[in-house]
Amino acid sequence: MDTYTILRHFADSWFLLLMTCFFVGAVAFAFRPGARKVHEDVANIPLRNDDFPAGKGD
Repeated sequence: MDTYTILRHFADSWFLLLMTCFFVGAVAFAFRPGARKVHEDVANIPLRNDDFPAGKGD
């Protein structure tokens, strides 16, 4: 077998399974219980320090 055939077989079988598991894990991580507070905190980052921007007047 040449290298291309071996890599093609790997990509068609095991790597597809690995990427599917990674995707399911990422979705489960994003929608896990208790993640709402973290997501709301991250969503409010652009709105912080409107009156006193970081780095000014330290």
